[in-house]
Amino acid sequence: MVESLIPHLAYLLWWIPLLPLIAGGIIAFVPDRFRCFGSKLAIGALFVSCLIALASFACTLVPAGEGEPFRFTTSLTWFTFGDVALKVGMLLDPLSAAMIAMVTFVALWIFIYSLGYMKDEARFGRFFGFLSLFCGAMLLVVLSNSLLLLFMAWELVGLASYLLIGFYFEKPSAAAAAQKAFITTRVGDMAFFLGMIWLYRQSGTLLFYDHGNGLLETGALASLAGTTTIGGLTVSAAAAMLLLVGAMGKSGQVPLHTWLPDAMEGPTPVSALIHAATMVAAGVFMVARTFPIFENGGGLTIPLTACAWIGGITALYAALVALAQNDIKRILAYSTVSQLGFMMLALGTGGVAVAMLHLITHAFFKALLFLSAGSVIHGCHEEQDIRNMGGLRKLMPRTFVVYAIGMMALSGFPFVFSGFWSKEAILHGAQSWPGGKGPFFLAVAAATLTAFYMTRQALLVFFGKPRGKDAGHAHESPSIMLVPLYVLAAGAVLLSLIASPIWPWFEKWVGGEKAVFHAGALGGHGSVGLLVLSLVIVTVGVTAAWLVYGRGGGRDTRATEDPMSHVLGPMWGFLERAMGFDALYEKAIIGPLAFFSGAVDALERMILLPLMGVGESCFKLLGRVTGMSDEKGLNDGFNGLCSGLQNRADNASRGQSGRPQGYLRSIGLGMSVLIILYFWLSA
Repeated sequence: MVESLIPHLAYLLWWIPLLPLIAGGIIAFVPDRFRCFGSKLAIGALFVSCLIALASFACTLVPAGEGEPFRFTTSLTWFTFGDVALKVGMLLDPLSAAMIAMVTFVALWIFIYSLGYMKDEARFGRFFGFLSLFCGAMLLVVLSNSLLLLFMAWELVGLASYLLIGFYFEKPSAAAAAQKAFITTRVGDMAFFLGMIWLYRQSGTLLFYDHGNGLLETGALASLAGTTTIGGLTVSAAAAMLLLVGAMGKSGQVPLHTWLPDAMEGPTPVSALIHAATMVAAGVFMVARTFPIFENGGGLTIPLTACAWIGGITALYAALVALAQNDIKRILAYSTVSQLGFMMLALGTGGVAVAMLHLITHAFFKALLFLSAGSVIHGCHEEQDIRNMGGLRKLMPRTFVVYAIGMMALSGFPFVFSGFWSKEAILHGAQSWPGGKGPFFLAVAAATLTAFYMTRQALLVFFGKPRGKDAGHAHESPSIMLVPLYVLAAGAVLLSLIASPIWPWFEKWVGGEKAVFHAGALGGHGSVGLLVLSLVIVTVGVTAAWLVYGRGGGRDTRATEDPMSHVLGPMWGFLERAMGFDALYEKAIIGPLAFFSGAVDALERMILLPLMGVGESCFKLLGRVTGMSDEKGLNDGFNGLCSGLQNRADNASRGQSGRPQGYLRSIGLGMSVLIILYFWLSA
């Protein structure tokens, strides 16, 4: 039955992104008073899109050959310019199949959750329109068989994120966060665009696969690797570095990460969608999709080395900053930045399948955590400061259970949670990376801190006694919000079945190989020592957090300073300020730009505008003089001439009375004068 769908993929694939995009376009023209129409249309369109995505995913399970992953491509000519034809198309392979299945499934439950969370919003329908636009754009990113189409969808993702982050645009902080996200990601997008142009100029195509002539196929890769450019870099390496900068902007890698925590200004379902299934995953996916360019030339390439180090640094940086945050959503936001760093590290060490596995598992437990945080915020009457919470496990027991599952998956609790296996695979790749052990040690430290700050959050939110008035009157969320949490929690656990080395189905499927169940694989998976290290990481992180925050049922961090502030001293404030990146950018970039714009404004007001005023006055005076000379000279002279001619014409016309007697008299008089003149002249 699955094989019968393959011939129809050429048009079925287009409908996966088009349905949400069309729904978003229709909702944009529907008045807000028809609130239910927008939500029903958005959920219905995404549901159908999800069904098609799952059917397409099933098609990729059909064997394509020994060691060859399933790949289906379709392309069409967008437009021609002379001899140049720009083509776009769809691509279905394990990478895109995993992404469309994850995005549509996770997003569908976020949409359903939003029915309860956003029910009192005046712009309820418009919210679902923006969500549909967001999902459609992301689906187009992952299905594109053209770097050009991917870039266009990439920009549409940026637009949709701007609309969603700034959904509460009446709040100055939300409007500023939307602008910050839009502008910061544009820095990366410019590099992405330049890299794309460079690749097209060298290879003559932007299609990924085109029957041997695609950008990621042998001929184009040889051309890219065989041409050198600035600093002795190959075109492949230089273009890959530009693409990496684009991915850093979208996926919040240091130093282009500052927009991502501020994106928490949007509604909580938006945070879940951005951080789990859509925008931030786009950068990691783009690197995975163009990975042949990154590794082109063989060996330890510069782009892959940059990926590994940037990922490791980002993972540790964000984990450190998350330690000192008190907003329940900002902790999770920095956690996302850190986990994206793990994914970049995995890509840098050559593990495309490992990076994609962590991306998929992370989508489930991070969506679960954000939606659980939304449930807490909803139950605590919009309170977001964890210092004002406490004791919620008794007041919100269902939310506590699903949150605990997400927290353990993210922290890497062993064996039964998917996050443990995907993170352990990343550590395995980093440990055996020939470029050095630096990224590995960064990842180990980041993983330990992850267990610490997630345990800290759990203890301060759910344990101890309520420390705020809203926490003391918290209530459980309605079923419409809890059911999606149950589904995502199940996914966070069940995905471990395809991630463990006992049955590494995902990794083998991405590579086009058949997974074999092997119970003794744990002993040969890197080393037993690495598994022990993973257990030690979790144990150390959780135990340390319990010793600091958990003894006696939780510390009263509302009335006193955070216990860790005494341990870290001035470093605590440094971490609270996210190591000063925003302040640095304020002084190094925004400040000088503001000064320059102020100087230009002053120049305009004090010099240019007065000069323009003087010029305006001069031209007005010249106009008056010219007008007077025209009025008194030309106009009066011309009018006088016309009046004289008119008078003479009037006098001449008086002789024309129209009576024959007058005409005869004039003729006779004229003849008489002529006769007299004749005889006078003759004499």
